Amino acid sequence: MYFLTGWPRRLLCPLRSEEEPFHIQPSSQRLYFAVLSETQLSVWFSRPSVLIVSYIESAKAAAQFGSYQKAEWKPDDSMIAVATAKGYILLFDVLGGGDAKSLYEPVYPKGSPRVKVTPGYKEEQCAPALSLEMKKPVDLEAPITSLRSLQEDLLVCTADGYLHVLHWDGLGSNGRKSICLTTIPFSLDLQTARGGPSLDLEEVHIRCMEYCVTLDGFAVVLSDGRLGFITPLSNTITADQLQGVWAADVNDGTCVAVNNKYRLMAFGCAGGSVLVYMIDTTTGSMQLSHKLELTPKHYPDIYNKTGPVKLICWSPDYSVVMVTWECGGLSLWSVFGAHLICTLGEDFAYRSDGTKKDPVKISSMSWGAEGYHLWVLPIKQERKRQEVEQQEEGVEEKKEVEENEVEKEEEEKGEEMATPPQPSLQAGILQFQFIKSALTVNPCTSNQEQVLLHGEDRLYLTCGDPSQIHSTYLESNWPIRFAAIDTAGQCMAVAGRRGFAHYSLFTRKWKLFGNITQEQNMTVTGGLAWWKDFVVVACYNYIDQQEQLRLYQRSSNLDNAFASVTKLQSDTLLLNVFRDLVILFRADCSICLYSIERRNDSPYPTASVELLQEVSMSRYIPHPALVVSVTLTSVRTETGITLKAPQQAGMAESIMLNLAGQLIMLQRDRSGPQVRGEETPANNKKLLPFCPPVVLAQCVENVWTTCRSNKKKRHLLEALWLSCGEAGMKVWLPLFPRDHRKPHSFLSRRIMLPFHINIYPLAVLFEDALVLGATNETVLYDGMQGSSEPLEALFPFCTVERTSQIYLHHILRQLLVRNLGEQALMLAQSCASLPYFPHVMELMVHVVLEEEATSREPIPDPLLPTVAKFITEFPLFLQTIVHCARKTEYALWNYLFAAVGNPKDLFEECLMAQDLDTAASYLIILQSMEAPAVSRQHATLLFNTALEQGKWDLCRHMIRFLKAIGSGEMESPPPTPTTQEPSSTGGFEFFRNRSISLSQTADVIALGKFNLQKTFTMPSGPCVKGREAECAENMYIDMMLWRHARHLLEQVRLRDLGCFSAQLGFELIGWLCRERNRVARVDDFVSALKKLHKDFLWPFPVIPGGSISSPLKNGRCRTVLSTRLLKSQSADSLLNSDMDTAPPQAASAGHAWLDGLGQRSKDMDTASSAHSSHSPQTHDAFLSLLTNKVEEYSVGSATDLTETSSVVDGDWTMVDENSSTLSLSPAELEHISMELANKGPHKSQVQLRYLLHVFMEAGCLEWCVVIGLILRDANVIKQVIGFLDSPEVPQDTVQSVRSGLLAVDTLGYKPFLKLIQPQLQDLMDAAAEQVAPEAFQPTSQSSKLGGPEGPGGAAVPRPEDSRGATAPLGLAPPSLEPAGSFPRPPSEDGPPEQTEEQGDEEGAYDCTLS
Repeated sequence: MYFLTGWPRRLLCPLRSEEEPFHIQPSSQRLYFAVLSETQLSVWFSRPSVLIVSYIESAKAAAQFGSYQKAEWKPDDSMIAVATAKGYILLFDVLGGGDAKSLYEPVYPKGSPRVKVTPGYKEEQCAPALSLEMKKPVDLEAPITSLRSLQEDLLVCTADGYLHVLHWDGLGSNGRKSICLTTIPFSLDLQTARGGPSLDLEEVHIRCMEYCVTLDGFAVVLSDGRLGFITPLSNTITADQLQGVWAADVNDGTCVAVNNKYRLMAFGCAGGSVLVYMIDTTTGSMQLSHKLELTPKHYPDIYNKTGPVKLICWSPDYSVVMVTWECGGLSLWSVFGAHLICTLGEDFAYRSDGTKKDPVKISSMSWGAEGYHLWVLPIKQERKRQEVEQQEEGVEEKKEVEENEVEKEEEEKGEEMATPPQPSLQAGILQFQFIKSALTVNPCTSNQEQVLLHGEDRLYLTCGDPSQIHSTYLESNWPIRFAAIDTAGQCMAVAGRRGFAHYSLFTRKWKLFGNITQEQNMTVTGGLAWWKDFVVVACYNYIDQQEQLRLYQRSSNLDNAFASVTKLQSDTLLLNVFRDLVILFRADCSICLYSIERRNDSPYPTASVELLQEVSMSRYIPHPALVVSVTLTSVRTETGITLKAPQQAGMAESIMLNLAGQLIMLQRDRSGPQVRGEETPANNKKLLPFCPPVVLAQCVENVWTTCRSNKKKRHLLEALWLSCGEAGMKVWLPLFPRDHRKPHSFLSRRIMLPFHINIYPLAVLFEDALVLGATNETVLYDGMQGSSEPLEALFPFCTVERTSQIYLHHILRQLLVRNLGEQALMLAQSCASLPYFPHVMELMVHVVLEEEATSREPIPDPLLPTVAKFITEFPLFLQTIVHCARKTEYALWNYLFAAVGNPKDLFEECLMAQDLDTAASYLIILQSMEAPAVSRQHATLLFNTALEQGKWDLCRHMIRFLKAIGSGEMESPPPTPTTQEPSSTGGFEFFRNRSISLSQTADVIALGKFNLQKTFTMPSGPCVKGREAECAENMYIDMMLWRHARHLLEQVRLRDLGCFSAQLGFELIGWLCRERNRVARVDDFVSALKKLHKDFLWPFPVIPGGSISSPLKNGRCRTVLSTRLLKSQSADSLLNSDMDTAPPQAASAGHAWLDGLGQRSKDMDTASSAHSSHSPQTHDAFLSLLTNKVEEYSVGSATDLTETSSVVDGDWTMVDENSSTLSLSPAELEHISMELANKGPHKSQVQLRYLLHVFMEAGCLEWCVVIGLILRDANVIKQVIGFLDSPEVPQDTVQSVRSGLLAVDTLGYKPFLKLIQPQLQDLMDAAAEQVAPEAFQPTSQSSKLGGPEGPGGAAVPRPEDSRGATAPLGLAPPSLEPAGSFPRPPSEDGPPEQTEEQGDEEGAYDCTLS
């Protein structure tokens, strides 16, 4: 509504004086401010804020009259009345203005278009030179307590109990009447008033009085603290025509201020609260409407220490009220009690170091024009202290003290004054700056879903920076009175004293009247609104002296020539737009409806306006100024309407009128005969009449409705939203029968639901279920500490931030309370797609839980079970409950789960629904609510499921969790494990830093055969007493990990096994060492090969017939594998596929083993050359785990890993020692391309090489054979066959390898097996008694190759050349085959025998695959 901005300005009086100003009084238009000190009357101008004239009383007159106390302006600003201490009224004529020379004038540069073109135009921009002239004083012979202007009269209350009515003009003679307070009859209401004076009013006088125009009476505070309201029963104020009513049970009143727009009287009390009364229209009694007071919740330090209320000040638009207390401070409330600002708390009250500031005490305050400024006169603390001292010390030392004080003040102000300090003081006025919502004066903006705020010279929109109002328009038309924005939030219009201007956010440009005369000849009276691309203006035309409705097109020049003008009969007070209708509220209390239609028949677009209907409201509205807003809506209660005449949604069905806070609804009367026809309302001149008004709500500040419709969100779009001050918000919600069933007769069509929000609402986003608002943010400034701190540094710098709030949970809850669960369900389902819908559900559970579980009284009908049942209708039920529980204190959990169900059951539901993250959250709750054994049982379930699904992050958390349970740390969160890292870990771990370490150490792994079933080996090293539980827990976790690894290996899921090892730091090599004669065996080589081909996206072999006579047999060249080839497009698509089961976070976290990690070195030695030549370069970096206790046949790595090479993303480069250049024939190229077709993705190759290394280290020879076959690495097979001779190798392993190699020749591996035929022959010979050597012969003889080199074996390349096929740098590769597809058929022009061989191979493995 109103928001502070920036720092307060300080206005310094140019005249030096020893007197401090203590009273400020604005003129009726707030252009001038009268400022009083003890013997001085000054008049200040509002813009620029400058002193115009000062009248200083002579010492003799001051002694006669006494010091000045109060001032009041005549309504036409021509006179000022001043009350003095000795009972005199001094009257001053204010002379000047007119054509007299100005005190300050604007100066324009040459050629400026702003020239004097209209009479009085220049004076409006100038600070006029005024003078003050005292007239004859009036002696009332008693101290004056109150001074109020009433049209041509001046009302003065005196301490002797009299009320004087003085005439402004004839003060000296006939213009005076006196009424004694004791002659006025007072009662509790007007119905019992006829019995004469009913209360003892002897020695009682009026302390404070204000006149309320719309109530036509005086609100008074009596000297004994009682509150009253005095009504004149006739037009003249005479003793026998006055009647008073009391406010019951109040006797500590201090001051009063009246609100004419809302007919309210705000009385300040000695206790620090403000009581706001209204007059009951039927009985005439004073009814308490609401209280304004600081709450102990928000202001625990100060709420009861403010002292009595000193001043109350309503803003010029009556939408907010400012209050100050004797102890200081300012507080702002909206008209019905929503608290907006208070300077007694937070940054206003404390410095950044935490020390408390003294609140600024205020002697007087007044709002400036349109409420953009609050003028405040602060009380100087030093001055007050010194006055006390002076009274004690006597008059002698007075002058000296004053001089000292002045010097001090000079330093404070930091003024660069050339003159030496004089024995006087510069008076200061503080000017607080405000920005306010456009709704305060132009309520038609409530139809837009935008928040528009305006300050005195700029506009603030919900999005983006403030827009500066055009200075040319502002300087001649300040202050801005109205502002409006269009529906899209792209165009804004403002209207000041005369004319208007509009702004486009898109072009960032203002449009002003080209003809200044046109601008100055109109003033906006009823407000501004946008209709499509037209500005709709209700204005007064000074030349024709007539009220008009005008429409200006946005894109045309701002000129009357392009405007559509409609003459109006009476002054317009309010305007609003609904679809293509304009509604006006006029000063004669009538409402007019106009239709607008766009016309394109002229060269520029215009609009035609046609009067549709007039509705007189004079019998319902006592005073036109009481109407706050008028709105057309499509809302209807549908009472008495059978659906004889179905109306289209969005038609103007009713008028909403905010009458002084009462929301009144007038519906169209459909009770008469209904005309069913094709006539549209535009053509149908006779519109339906309106029913008599119905009051919908009280204390309404703002109303929001929309003309849009949305079938999916009917509840929200057809509702009416109300802002009701301290009562929060209300929504008048439509209720719909479900699935077009016939509505229940007992179910009303609408329901009013109240709810509270934490912000002041300024706009409603209907579909998004959001309320928009704004809030004041403060920034502390500690520039100058101590005594020299200037006043404005006592205040923080204020900014305004937009804010929003969800309200849906409030409405759903209210519906559930009223047993309207079906309506709540329909509403919630319509909003289920909103991104914050889960948050709405959580909030609803949380709010109800907090209220019910912390209630001291037993709740007869608890709502939580209903809410729980309601939430089960939505898929996010499980998450909602657990998130709510974890944000709630533990003490409330039992109450929550008693309503929603046992957390164990909910945990199992999560597991069934595969929602593991939510299950993990339930586990934390189970840990707190159940015994450790139960937690462990559920944690084990979750851990196993997470392992199976590859949710590695969750697995790591579960390991930590299980350890925490084991070490008995039930109350604290699971600690980070403290077990020592082994020197090197198995698995894929040495590529990254581990975040989890398990309990195994090198010694455990080195134990050869390890019986899982019988023995539990604790970690070696000293296990002190307190760690036994932890050791057992680690063992328990290891058992689960071993079980999972066994499960993966049994299912030939090597890729998952590698991932599992890398992610969880599982020590794979040590485990495989123990398992190599049990689970780490290969039962079926063929199915294992097929599974690995599929998992690693690796193609089956494609060997062309010509390759046997390949030039590579000569060893002329070796191939270089280009990085570019490895990372070709099709390979990339495979690399990125990752594991199906790996969670996305694992892949993106950067530590997945299947990613290329670390760009270290781009070369890597070949395994074959390293091992065949018994390279002396052995690197222990990754093998230290086995610490020399490894069996002899686990000698070296299949790929010797060097510290400078990266297994993960290296390129294998094979460079001939003899030749540095490569010259390849077409045949060689063909061979290379065929070999490339045999390769899988680069990432798979890296993974397989790594797994080969692991199995080789662990001595799992069968797996080494399987992986060697897939990689078609002859050296690996040869090496394994060599190891088989070792006595350590069990015979069944030898037998398994032998039979496995025999079995795989059906998969297209025949040509590859030929490369290692000598070794195979040796293997067969070694076991001749088991396998006949002839069994392997078909491998070489079944080939259908013709040609010189036959099956004789001459074409077998050297071992070094048998690595995966490569291509030279710079050659375009053939694309790799995607996963699961067959290799491409051979080229058409290849040799026929090659095609034949290829076809044979294809057929062979095709049938095996199927």
